[in-house]
Amino acid sequence: MPSVDLKGRKAVVVTVSDRCFAGTQQDLSGPAVARVLTEAGAAVASVVVSDDLEKLKAALREAASRAELVITTGGTGLAPRDNTPEATLAVCERLLPGLPELIRRAGSGETPFAALSRGVCGTLGSALLLNLPGNPTGAASSLRTVLPLLGHALDLLNGNTNH
Repeated sequence: MPSVDLKGRKAVVVTVSDRCFAGTQQDLSGPAVARVLTEAGAAVASVVVSDDLEKLKAALREAASRAELVITTGGTGLAPRDNTPEATLAVCERLLPGLPELIRRAGSGETPFAALSRGVCGTLGSALLLNLPGNPTGAASSLRTVLPLLGHALDLLNGNTNH
């Protein structure tokens, strides 16, 4: 397995939650994801957005313009306002289905609800966008599952194919 090293990488964690955006609920997932990324050496910025599809698409585009790794947490389920996969699919140029498949497979060992996640992954310019669940434990665990692959994926995305 590749080493986990995101040193020098810029990441944006996008928490997708109407309640967190309105200030009626504390964001626990975004900080959990940010901790994992920081421990891996990434420079992390965070933003909280509502589940509004158009605002979410705009937030993803903006995050991808300033970071090479954009991680969302929340909005991947079946609730009517869960728009994160649709927003991600709308802005991505290419899809990377293997990472969400790996996350769901690993998550199924922790909870049967992992199979209900609709999270996706793709690229926008030179940024990788990855959807994680909104549960803080599930989000951190999901990220740890794919973390060893992210440095290599980002290298390839940025044209560094000398591996």
